[in-house]
Amino acid sequence: MVGTALATFGLGCAREAPQSPELQAKWSDQSLWSLEVVDIDGKPRSLAEFSGKVALVVNVASRCGFTSQYAELQALFEERGDSDFVILGFPCNDFGGQESGSESQIKTFCSSRYGVAFPMFEKVRIKSDEQRSPVYALLGTQTGKLPGWNFSKYVVGRDGRAVEFFGSTVTPSSPKIRASIDQAMAQPPSTSG
Repeated sequence: MVGTALATFGLGCAREAPQSPELQAKWSDQSLWSLEVVDIDGKPRSLAEFSGKVALVVNVASRCGFTSQYAELQALFEERGDSDFVILGFPCNDFGGQESGSESQIKTFCSSRYGVAFPMFEKVRIKSDEQRSPVYALLGTQTGKLPGWNFSKYVVGRDGRAVEFFGSTVTPSSPKIRASIDQAMAQPPSTSG
């Protein structure tokens, strides 16, 4: 299996996120819900619309050994996607050049091949310290981990703070991810975020 082979070579693992006093000061107490992003259709979007929800944030790619995880992500979204849970997909071409298409091509691929209905956003940079997406700067600072490959996952609590990181080889249907989501959902909704 491709995922097992990638994990054997360490590609499905996390990288240590840079940790400095400056990054800690900027991101450690920040909420993901305070950030502005651009969606897959090129429209500015505030993540504040997800405030009070639990999120699974995933860096996705269309031509990866883990791309079939889209099916599990969509199934999880259909099963649990309601007013309290959301999946947020961030395409990234940093790992193996496996997401080289345009946002329009990515959207078409995801919807036609996997029926993806969860929110998707424009491509992000993760590996470059200088060009890292604020989404991943925040998540990396809060967990100490950054994706080492495509389809890494963060569970984010209702308050917009990162709860836990999972590498590429941990599938969306994994009991570990489900337990982390359940634990985050057991927390009462925050009045701020």
